[in-house]
Amino acid sequence: MWWAIVVAVGVLGYWVGDWQGYSRSQNDVKKAQEVAAQKAAEDAAKAANPFKATNPLEGVESNPFEEAKKVLNPFN
Repeated sequence: MWWAIVVAVGVLGYWVGDWQGYSRSQNDVKKAQEVAAQKAAEDAAKAANPFKATNPLEGVESNPFEEAKKVLNPFN
């Protein structure tokens, strides 16, 4: 008789735990979808913004021969 009670309590506990885990996983999935949607929206906004584009001339020297002129000048 006791083993039937123990089995019933175990099955009930498993069922309640499984139900709680299912609802918790649903909340996790909703949150992950919201985060992914927000990141996709931010990425799309960055790609569409022409003012945040990189400068193609960044790092280009205005006179690349000025350095060589200083080195090759025999009067310095």
